[in-house]
Amino acid sequence: MAVEYLVKNGYRIVLTNFKVPIGRNSKGVAVTGEIDIIALDAETLCFVEVKTRRSDEFAPVETAVDLRKQRQITRTAKVYRRLFNIWDMPHRYDVVTVLVPKHAEPTVALLKDFWNESRFRKRSWNVEAWQEFA
Repeated sequence: MAVEYLVKNGYRIVLTNFKVPIGRNSKGVAVTGEIDIIALDAETLCFVEVKTRRSDEFAPVETAVDLRKQRQITRTAKVYRRLFNIWDMPHRYDVVTVLVPKHAEPTVALLKDFWNESRFRKRSWNVEAWQEFA
């Protein structure tokens, strides 16, 4: 349903269900990242997370794409871009929500540019400022 919606909205699907090892967690266990859909919207590479729910009574569907999930998708997208040597290609992170109520037609929504990488960039420490305390 999400793929059909994206195609109707002009996206070209590159890949679905991309999975790759992205590192290890704090306990040393291997972590596998997954991206539901990788697509092109004009010249922009889109990493798309799909969330489906029966109801949005308690919270909007997109709230399921929390900070932890965003970080995991961002790390996976970096691996994808490294594998295919496409660092300079414009990219963004989209979310497709699918609401499937029991006795009604499903509704699909596209949330373009739902988050960006800036919140996950490692910040460098100002070493000179910390040397005052040494």
